[in-house]
Amino acid sequence: MYQLSPDKRNTLEKDNDIQHMVSLGLRFNITTTAKGNIFYYERGLWDIMNGKPILVLLHGYPQTSFMHSRAFHEISRFSSQTYQATVGHHPSEAAPTTNEASFLLLRSNNRPRKHLRLKHADIRPIMIAGHDQGARICHRLAVDQADYPAFSFKGAILMDIIPTAIQWGSFVVAETSVASFNWPFLANVDVATEMIMAQGGDAFVRMCLNRWVGTRKQGLAMFKSNDSIDIYANSFKSESVIRATCDEFRAGAQEDIRLQYEDQRAGRKMDIDVFILYTMKWVDENIWMGKVWQEWMGKGQLIGRNFSGGTGHFIAEEAPEEAAWVILRFYNDCS
Repeated sequence: MYQLSPDKRNTLEKDNDIQHMVSLGLRFNITTTAKGNIFYYERGLWDIMNGKPILVLLHGYPQTSFMHSRAFHEISRFSSQTYQATVGHHPSEAAPTTNEASFLLLRSNNRPRKHLRLKHADIRPIMIAGHDQGARICHRLAVDQADYPAFSFKGAILMDIIPTAIQWGSFVVAETSVASFNWPFLANVDVATEMIMAQGGDAFVRMCLNRWVGTRKQGLAMFKSNDSIDIYANSFKSESVIRATCDEFRAGAQEDIRLQYEDQRAGRKMDIDVFILYTMKWVDENIWMGKVWQEWMGKGQLIGRNFSGGTGHFIAEEAPEEAAWVILRFYNDCS
């Protein structure tokens, strides 16, 4: 980790999204890795004393870490005794691809395992929570947790996904492949990058957000508040960001899916408690979330919460109070 230079910090502080997050009591910084920079916000990490888990939130496609601003606000309102970090990329930075991000997230604080001589006090408890592509990183981390002995994983929260291998397999149904057209399209990195740039990355993001948001009037208003759509759209004007996020889906079709098949054959599962938050979309597509995810569970307990009433894909933004309450309850139960 490095401290931002005064000039860089002053430049970032002028951004509307950062100003809003800072107004919620968050601090921001950047961690430098061999693969690039990871931008993050944090609350309470500089004063963590009591051993409670750090709640690490990861955003999904096509958003930034700003998507967790409402969850931060609501969780903080319910409880001041949570320590949080939300990780992602800033519009000026290209994001790591999915298969890289799972270890980039933690490696800056973790030495190679064979050289570790950890005492109990050195092991930091964390809870991982992700939405969409961020949830897929959480799934990978939950399976690979033994590779990160400096951390004690207390639970994983997965928002509105099914396993990557199951998602790709679902495209044999024509309606599903049409509804999730972005998966095969974005996985063709060069083609997708060129076409999105021709349309304008901001225009493409607006189209995606409008397709995936729900129909509930209050949820729509919450989702659109604080200029969120402009923030997400503006973050996709850079070709490097567009290409990196396309490569994320390419990795899902290649490295990630192969790893998941290998995991299942070898019996490598998630050995921590897992909380799935999902919407009626999956019920409408006759996906039984509990049954699907149980096949990927090891020793941990699986629980779920369905968000109905017109709530769309962006659960934490469309229903922030309810989402924050159930997340906080799971956090406290696992602490």
